[in-house]
Amino acid sequence: MDQVKIAPSILAADPLFLGQALENVKDADMLHLDIMDGHFVPNISMGPAVVEACKRGSNLICETHLMIEKPERYISDFISAGSDIITLHVESTPHIYKGIQELKENGVGVGISLNPGTPLGVLDSIWNEIDLLLLMAVNPGFGGQAFIPAMLEKIREARSLIDSREKNIELAVDGGINRENVREIIEAGARIIVAGSAIFSENNGENWEAFRKKTLE
Repeated sequence: MDQVKIAPSILAADPLFLGQALENVKDADMLHLDIMDGHFVPNISMGPAVVEACKRGSNLICETHLMIEKPERYISDFISAGSDIITLHVESTPHIYKGIQELKENGVGVGISLNPGTPLGVLDSIWNEIDLLLLMAVNPGFGGQAFIPAMLEKIREARSLIDSREKNIELAVDGGINRENVREIIEAGARIIVAGSAIFSENNGENWEAFRKKTLE
């Protein structure tokens, strides 16, 4: 099994103490930043300024997850903010190739995300363009939701499809992951674990260490 990476989701951190949150997870593998517009998902979160702040406050890879309508309008802003990987939803735009091409032209990693109800078949024409596949295990928009059990089979199917290809595609899972279910999700095939509420709380330093230890069992 490949090494499992952990990507703390900054959405769950207290924005008043973002610097401390970044310090607490400084030995993570990457950061996950959820960008929400109140249209594609029913919530509003952060913008390029927060991505830029995370790049200044951390040495970690920043994966910027654009949960916004017509993301091609803002890709350049998030590239300029320092995103290392930008993840686009296939459901959010009819011009997914336009976004992919812009990312590639600027040397930014290409992430593609699927909502729980979106079948893996939509990726048939773009598998060769993907660096990271992010499967949502909750309906996107809010943190703290429960993991949808049916997503385990989707993770297994994605793992099989990725393993059948020569291209190295990282499989990430986001939504409802905690210390009780993370091992099951890893065993299903996830190699990047995105977690927010399970890491960031009143004692987020302690939670981070406990969560990381669980992924190593």
